[in-house]
Amino acid sequence: MMEVTLGQWLLIVLLILLPLLYEWSVSFKYFCKVAFYNGWILLLAVLAIPICAVRGRNVENMKVLRFMLLHIKYLYGIKIEVKGWENFWIKEPYVVVSNHQSSLDLLGMMEILPNRCVPIAKRELMYAGTAGLACWLSGVIFINRKKTDDAISVMCEVANTMIKEDVRVWIFPEGTRNHDGSMLPFKRGAFHLAVQAQVPIIPVVMSSYRDFFNKYEKKFTTGKCTVRILPKIDTRGMDADDVPELTETVRKIMLSAFYEISGETREKDSIQ
Repeated sequence: MMEVTLGQWLLIVLLILLPLLYEWSVSFKYFCKVAFYNGWILLLAVLAIPICAVRGRNVENMKVLRFMLLHIKYLYGIKIEVKGWENFWIKEPYVVVSNHQSSLDLLGMMEILPNRCVPIAKRELMYAGTAGLACWLSGVIFINRKKTDDAISVMCEVANTMIKEDVRVWIFPEGTRNHDGSMLPFKRGAFHLAVQAQVPIIPVVMSSYRDFFNKYEKKFTTGKCTVRILPKIDTRGMDADDVPELTETVRKIMLSAFYEISGETREKDSIQ
């Protein structure tokens, strides 16, 4: 008769305990889901890299990333409802500004990402293993937020690229994730960029995740997110002096939409 070693017994106990912990512990389930989410994205990046490498660094590679990431919402049972698609039906370059709640924003972004549109991200992401390389190959623009001069020079270059190469840019003007059910004050970089390039701003607002995702409560369940694409805001004729007022105006519009669609989501869910 084969003897079971201590290591094998530990493995058996572990295999029994893990499913039980997953069902009984909200915190354990939260960490498992977050870990799988991040790990799955890194694995998908491994698959995307050789495909994207054929073109080299090219904004068209964002289509590859989008195709590979679109299914994640189904894995987590997250329904995404989009309103205002018609506001993306313009041919000129533009700057998309969106609220930033968590890494789940990636799902909403990939759901509606326009053609020839790339995010602007912090430079640290470029060193995030396979994900960083896949982003670089897809034309993601990296900036060093700690060095203002570098960030300004990159923005100037982006403004020229937008016009010359018909590129759209996606920016989170809060600058960091905000889990508090509102919006942080906006940084002005996105608005300086739009004014410098004389291109419109299109605000995108994602409803609150708090009904299905909460970092502090360690909650990660199925749920619904509403994404609203708001009408464009023209910047033609504006200059640097207009940027502070423009920034606050856009934030107020987005904050109002955020409260509205978050309320609609909760109301519909309670009815259902």
